Amino acid sequence: MEKEFIELIKSHQGLLYKICNIYFLRDLYKEDYYQEILIRLWKSYPSFKNQSAFSTWLYRVALNTAIDIIRKQSLLPKHTELSITEYNIAEYKNNTESDNRDKLYLAINLLSDIEKAIIILYLEDFNYKEIAEIIGISENYAGVKINRIKTQLSKILNHGQK
Repeated sequence: MEKEFIELIKSHQGLLYKICNIYFLRDLYKEDYYQEILIRLWKSYPSFKNQSAFSTWLYRVALNTAIDIIRKQSLLPKHTELSITEYNIAEYKNNTESDNRDKLYLAINLLSDIEKAIIILYLEDFNYKEIAEIIGISENYAGVKINRIKTQLSKILNHGQK
């Protein structure tokens, strides 16, 4: 079971890093949170019944873990988030693939937790039905939310406003 789990995690490692980058991009403890997600996946692995794709199950556990971490952080003393002007997203001119990805991650970071989860799944080419199943919303609502999120991200990236 352990070897099987390790192989599955290795083949889906990029998905886990994307989740960590979306939820914890500038957090000093990002690697610790990655480890926390791995621990939660390992503890939950015996309950994986192959009723859905492994990636669907992995997303559900990883996203729930990331959101749980954020909820626990909300109990800690508050700090001030940088505004979009301070992020300088609209002024960011370098067009390399890495810089564009970072720019997108910064924009996604401004979304709510549920919006982050939905757009991560959408960017990973999950269909509306799969997104709805993972998030726990209707398929129709998933489509509506994706369109609204895309509009919101477009405004952030092109105009520097939310």
